[in-house]
Amino acid sequence: MSDIQIPLEQTLEFLVDLLNIPSPTGYHAEAIPFVRHAVDALHIPEISLEYTGKGGLMILWRGEMNDTARGVTAHIDTLGLMVKEIKADGALKVTNLGGIMWQGIEFENVTIRTHDDRRYRGTVIPLNPSTHVNREITTQSRNMEMMEVRIDARTSSSEETRALGIEVGDFVFLDPRVEVVNTGFIRSRFLDDKAGVAAIYGALLALKEAGMRPVQDTYILIANYEEVGHGGSSGFPRDMSELLVIDMAAIGDGQNSDEYSVTICAKDGGGPYHFNFIRKLRRIGDAYEIPYKMDIYKYYASDGTAYWRAGGDAEVALIGPGVASSHSYERMHQDSIRDTIHLLVRYLLDDD
Repeated sequence: MSDIQIPLEQTLEFLVDLLNIPSPTGYHAEAIPFVRHAVDALHIPEISLEYTGKGGLMILWRGEMNDTARGVTAHIDTLGLMVKEIKADGALKVTNLGGIMWQGIEFENVTIRTHDDRRYRGTVIPLNPSTHVNREITTQSRNMEMMEVRIDARTSSSEETRALGIEVGDFVFLDPRVEVVNTGFIRSRFLDDKAGVAAIYGALLALKEAGMRPVQDTYILIANYEEVGHGGSSGFPRDMSELLVIDMAAIGDGQNSDEYSVTICAKDGGGPYHFNFIRKLRRIGDAYEIPYKMDIYKYYASDGTAYWRAGGDAEVALIGPGVASSHSYERMHQDSIRDTIHLLVRYLLDDD
């Protein structure tokens, strides 16, 4: 990496802090200001920050030139739950925010946030969950109709639950359970896509410490509605030439991605990404010996798709760190986020 050092330790500290801040889609009141404060604290004079109308964060980094502006985006919103109904017995029926795998959140601890910010603990459970009572529990379906949130408060009626301040529409935050393992692995919910946001932070810090800035004006959007399909659909200038999306690389049977490299996505559920942009990223990866994988995802689409479907006309490409067990209790290795930062940094400096 010669002239550029990847600040992995600081990036992981940022990531752990961010993972522990709740930000299910629709609730950005804590995480977006956290990112703004962290970027502001870098004291990069060419950077300006503003909130978008939807509540995301736009970071404009003035480059060496301004004739072909570029864009970068990652999303801070995660999966979560919202109170759908207060049941007669005082428990909560919930609706999912984003593509939750219900089996993946069974018996997960949660925090219920009331409208006036009172907070109560609870647990996601299937109906009638005791094996000593319900012999069918091991084979019953797990879905929105079969799951509920048990509140850690003395309530046995809807009236008693409402007296706690809990109401329909309140957010329910899943515990992230963040753990950084001494073998380099990070285990947590919501690495999708807080690892991508952390990679952007790491790239900003790496360039600052190297005394460099992007070759072109760069608009960096920290989006907050990706999990429901429209996070990156607005906010960018019309004359932008390229948009680089940073999101997780899904790992599983038949996939080429792994937990130790950055992935360049050729195609996902929204279709193929831009041929020339992908070639550029592969050229950069090869030139700087950055370990990368090429992959295709059938059941996945990014904010790049949202941008294109909203009428965006820039070239779009997608990269990201490999994440195992997506939309459940996820895992990645620090090498993957390191390589994502490195590829992003070299892209920002590339003058082609």
